Amino acid sequence: MAIFLLSSCNNNLVYSKYQKFNENEWYAKDKAVFDIEITDTVTLNNISLMVRHADAYPYRNLFVFVTTKYPDGKTLTDTMEVILADEKGKWQGSGAGDIFDFKIPIKKNVRFPLAGKYQFSFEHGMRVDPLPLIMDFGFEIEKSKK
Repeated sequence: MAIFLLSSCNNNLVYSKYQKFNENEWYAKDKAVFDIEITDTVTLNNISLMVRHADAYPYRNLFVFVTTKYPDGKTLTDTMEVILADEKGKWQGSGAGDIFDFKIPIKKNVRFPLAGKYQFSFEHGMRVDPLPLIMDFGFEIEKSKK
């Protein structure tokens, strides 16, 4: 499993990182983990997930278990369903060839309550393991333009 960082000219970008899955298979045990140091507790932020998958991905959705660990050690776990395709099977996001990228806003205009290290951990919650044709899973924080 490899992790790589994307650079951007976006001055509002606080954090953007993808985790790549070997052989384009996401095993439930291979959590996508993102550690970030937050210093700004005043600015509003938008938080997004990013999924890169092959056109042949056999499902129109993706369930993920999200665990947020706060600087004070408290944790919060939630389940999310990410809809990747509409009812007719048309993929959301943008595609190039047989690869699709989809950025999914999950929280808008939120402040981080504490300064310090946050950890965001994602585990797929699908019944199939490994989950085929998921190439990368990403996490992004941008300053809100509001």
